[in-house]
Amino acid sequence: MIASASQLEEARAARASYRAGEVAPTSGVAHGLVQANLIAVPADWAFEVLLFAQRNPKPCPVLEVLDPGAYESTLAPGSDLRTDIPAYRIWREGELVEEITDAGAVWEEQHPDLVSFLIGCSFTFEAGLADAGIPIRHQELGRNVPMYRTSRACAPAGRLRGDMVVSMRPIPADRVADAVRISGRYPAVHGAPVHVGDPASLGIADLAAPEFGDPPEVRDGEVPVFWACGVTPQAAIMASRPPFALTHAPGHMFVTDVPDAEYLA
Repeated sequence: MIASASQLEEARAARASYRAGEVAPTSGVAHGLVQANLIAVPADWAFEVLLFAQRNPKPCPVLEVLDPGAYESTLAPGSDLRTDIPAYRIWREGELVEEITDAGAVWEEQHPDLVSFLIGCSFTFEAGLADAGIPIRHQELGRNVPMYRTSRACAPAGRLRGDMVVSMRPIPADRVADAVRISGRYPAVHGAPVHVGDPASLGIADLAAPEFGDPPEVRDGEVPVFWACGVTPQAAIMASRPPFALTHAPGHMFVTDVPDAEYLA
């Protein structure tokens, strides 16, 4: 399936605006097109990132791996991973040291051998939820989706280890089954939820205090529903402390030209 002309125009306009310095969460941008998480590491860590993703496909579904130093994604011809994401995070020895809007300088001057991984994002299946009339609360409120570190350990890979991160959306109780069914059709972008209901069962002590994103608003008659999240590699960075990593800022994704229907199971 090929994206429509209007979809491509919206995706390209979004990437151009981020390249020009606009910073905003990307949930709801370019409706019906795939979005992706980014993690870029020095080449000597790339195999372990790939192995970590292979062993943990629910939170880390790989959409693309670029050659060392490459920055144009085949998922969006003409794109530039150094500039076309609204906000980036720089990590050194597992510590977040800076958030930036243009990664060109750090990419070229310090780590020309960076290997980039694009990981599936749950923002992709939000289009299906919205089309089915299921509310997307963070979009309604103009906020970032809430994301939480859980107590569920991922399978380690070499030097990489860490706990799974989840995103949460409050879903009306009578639509939870629909949300599970719709998202479950997209296994390449996290698929069905990993848990419905009790945050404590995931080790989440306070739903109002996410580690990433903005606090949620859960209304009467709604159930918190948790999906595996592509911010999981950032939790692994914090736990494993590689000398350098570059990621997207949570909720600020890479918008591709690929229709989400390409990843329907």
